[in-house]
Amino acid sequence: MKRAIVAILAALGGLVLLGFLFLVALSWAVLSPTPLPSSVVLELNLEEGIVDSPPQDPLALALERRRLDTRQVVEALERAAEDDRIKGLLVRGHGGIGGWGTLAEVRDAVKRFRESGKPAVLFADTFGEFGSGQGSYYLASAFDEIILQPSGDVGLMPLTLEAPFLAGMFEELDVQPSFDRRWEYKDATEIFTRTGFSEAAREANEALLESILSSLVDGVAQGRGLSADSVRSLVAAGPFMAREAEAAGLIDRLGYLDDARRGVLEEVGEGAERLAFGEYVERDGRVWNRGPRVALIYGSGVIERGRSGFDPLSGTASFGASTVAGHIRSAVEDDRVRAILFRVDSPGGSYVGSDVVRRELARAKEEGKPVIVSMGNVAASGGYLVSLEADRIVAHPTTLTGSIGVLAGKFVTRDLWERLGIQWERIEAGGESTFFSPIDDFSEEEWERFQDYLDRVYDEFIGLVAEGRGMEVEAVDEVARGRVWTGVDALDRGLVDELGGFSVAVAAVREALELEPDQPIDLATFPAERTLFQLLMEDGWRTGVAAWVGGGAAEGEFMRVLRPMWSLAAETGLLGDRPGPVRMSPMEIPLR
Repeated sequence: MKRAIVAILAALGGLVLLGFLFLVALSWAVLSPTPLPSSVVLELNLEEGIVDSPPQDPLALALERRRLDTRQVVEALERAAEDDRIKGLLVRGHGGIGGWGTLAEVRDAVKRFRESGKPAVLFADTFGEFGSGQGSYYLASAFDEIILQPSGDVGLMPLTLEAPFLAGMFEELDVQPSFDRRWEYKDATEIFTRTGFSEAAREANEALLESILSSLVDGVAQGRGLSADSVRSLVAAGPFMAREAEAAGLIDRLGYLDDARRGVLEEVGEGAERLAFGEYVERDGRVWNRGPRVALIYGSGVIERGRSGFDPLSGTASFGASTVAGHIRSAVEDDRVRAILFRVDSPGGSYVGSDVVRRELARAKEEGKPVIVSMGNVAASGGYLVSLEADRIVAHPTTLTGSIGVLAGKFVTRDLWERLGIQWERIEAGGESTFFSPIDDFSEEEWERFQDYLDRVYDEFIGLVAEGRGMEVEAVDEVARGRVWTGVDALDRGLVDELGGFSVAVAAVREALELEPDQPIDLATFPAERTLFQLLMEDGWRTGVAAWVGGGAAEGEFMRVLRPMWSLAAETGLLGDRPGPVRMSPMEIPLR
C-alpha cells in the first residue's frame, strides 16, 4: 500500500512538473518581447555597483539579483553604440562600482560608446560624501557631461593605503605568529609580525599607488581637457564641495536627477523615451552572440581545492578548483567550442588548487583550443599561476597581478591558553610532530622542513612562469620575489601581453582563431547562466521532495518517474551543471 501511495504521489508530482515545463515552453513559443521604441535613452544605475562574474549560487543570485555583471555592461554598451534606436546614455553613479579594473572596463566601454557620436551623461548626487571618491570620479571623467547635485562633493584626493600592524596586540595576548615567505615583497603577513611597513613593502606599495594615481591623473586629464600637472594639483588640494568642483572644471553643472533626465532627453530630440539598462540587456543588449563559439569561463574569488561556494556573511564567492577545472573540461569536450576566454579575478589561494586549473588550461591547448586570459581587478599569486598557460594575457592598467611568491605559517597559542588556565596535552603515534599544531611552535627540524616547502613552491612557481612566458628563470626571479605589479608595470616586465578588458580579449580570441577583426563570435558562458528559479529547482527542490516522500525505496520510485522529465529539462537548457557544497581544505600552503 505504501509503495502504491508513493508511486501515486510521485506520478502527480511528475505531472505537475511536466505541466509547468509545457507552460514555460508554450510561453516561449507564443510570447515575443515588446519591440524597443524607435528613440531611446538608456539609463544605467550604478549606485549598487556591478559584479565581475554572474552568480552561480542560489543565495548569491538572490542577494545580487539586481546587479549587472561587467560583461553584460560592456557588451550592451557595444551593442548600443551601433543600435540606431539608442540615442543617448544616462548613468547614475556616485560610489565605487567595483575595483579599479572594473572601473577601467566600464570607462573604456563608455568611451567606445561616445565614439558613435551619441551623448553620454553621468549624474551623481555626490562623489564621496565627506570621504574619498577617486574611483567613481575616474569613471565619470569619461562622459560628455558630469552633473552633480548642489549638496554633493567631489572626493578627488590623494590615494592612501592604511594597514594595522598587530604585533603588539599578539604580544599582549601571548600569541606568537610563526610565518615565513618567499621573498621580501610577499608582505601580507607583516601585519602580524611587525609594527610597521618593511622597507620592501613600503617600496612596493608606494609604486602601486603611484601607478594607479598615474592612470587616474591621465584619465581625468584626457576626459576633462586638463593638463596632467593641473590634475595632480587638484588631487593634492581635494576634496571639493560642489561649487568648488564646478569652478575648477571638474564637473559641468549642478543639478538634480530630474534635471539630468530632462536635459539628455532634450538633447537627443523630441519623442525619446527612457529605458532601464537592465531591460535592454535582457531584450536586445548582446553583440557577442553569433559566429564561432567561444567559452567564457570565470575564475573569481579566493582559490580553494574542491568546489566553488558562497559565503553569505562576507558576500563573496570562492574559486573552487574542481568546479572551474570541470567547466574547462566541459568546454574542451564541446565540439562547438573553438576557444576559451578565461576571466580571472582572484587574489590567489591554494597552490595545489591553482595548479589543478593551470593544468586543465594546458590540456585545452593540447586539444587545439586557444586560451585567452582576461584579468579583472586582481589576478595575483595563485590568480597569476592559473593564467600561465594562456596564449595571450590581457590585463587592465590598474589590474593587480604578479605576486609570484609564497607565504605560510601558523599562530602559536600555548602561552595564551596557559594564561587562561587551560592546559593542552598531546598523545601521538608514529613519532613526535608539532608541524601543524597551533599550540606549539615548529621544532628546529620542522622549521628547516618548512623552509624546504617554501623553497619548493617558489622554485616550481617561477619555473612555471619561465615556461609559460618564455623567459629565463633568473629573469623571472628578478620580477617575482612576491612583488605585486599593476597591469601597466607587468606589461613592461613581460608578465602580461596587452592592456585592456573584454573587448581587447575578444579581439585576441579572433586573432588566435585567425578570424577577421570584425567577424562576429558567440561568447557563451560555461556553465550557462541560470535563473534563481532554476538554481533553487536544481539544488533544493530536487533533493527536498525526495526526502519528503521518505527516502530509500520511496526516493527510487519518485526519481524513476521524475528522471526522464528532469533529463529533458536539462537538455533544453533549463538546468545547468550541478554545483556542490564547499569543501574547505585543511592547512595548506597558500599563494597569497
